Amino acid sequence: MKWPNTLTVVRHGQSAYNELKGLKEGDPLYAEFKRAHNRRKKDPDTARRLAEQLIQDGTFILGCGDHDTRLTQTGERQAEVTGSRLSELIGLPDVIFVSPYLRTHQTLGKLAVGWPELSSVKTVEEERVREQEHGLALFYNDWRIFNIMHPEQEALRNLQGSYWYRYPQGENVPDVRERHRSMLGALTRDYAEQNVMIVGHHLSILSLRANLERLDADGFRDLDANHKPVNCGVTVYRGNPDVGHDGHLELDIYNQQLY
Repeated sequence: MKWPNTLTVVRHGQSAYNELKGLKEGDPLYAEFKRAHNRRKKDPDTARRLAEQLIQDGTFILGCGDHDTRLTQTGERQAEVTGSRLSELIGLPDVIFVSPYLRTHQTLGKLAVGWPELSSVKTVEEERVREQEHGLALFYNDWRIFNIMHPEQEALRNLQGSYWYRYPQGENVPDVRERHRSMLGALTRDYAEQNVMIVGHHLSILSLRANLERLDADGFRDLDANHKPVNCGVTVYRGNPDVGHDGHLELDIYNQQLY
């Protein structure tokens, strides 16, 4: 069989950005901005004023690159508990690929606290499984504020659709899928019949699944809309040597929360 025996993908734990999205919901200024954002076609000036106020206030801007975004304490606990239960689902990996981002390295470290044997496994930092790059939009840490400050980008995204739209200085979904398609080629070339783990991101999981299951743009959008990966969600594919000419990876577990 050309495929790994198992391919396990774990999303990082709750990050500072994930936490930030929740904190916004309880903020009066952000609530006012959301209402103005919904009325922006009738009253663009108010929406722009409030967006600029939020930028100046800086409360909801992390002020770091995506690669430097940390786990929260909640995310650390999620990863540690996930690690302690993960051995019940899979055998010890032969190799672990981890995104070069801080939050994925921290997640792997906490997984190993819960499952100490992971510390002895060969680990490879792999840029191809990093998160989608959001380019200019990263400066705002908020898609609504980005829309207000760059209305031409909102118009372009509406015209092209979320799947094809490429962020300025960033990527679109096909860019991310292409990276992960290359990663699958490396797995079949170098890790056939081995147990492989990847510690990655939201788009890592969706891209690998879409590529393995040959989903088109509509299939990807449906997966993202209705089956979003949770923090520290575990997805497992198992190799079946009896399917096809060279075997096949079949989905066994998707997005399971173990904490």
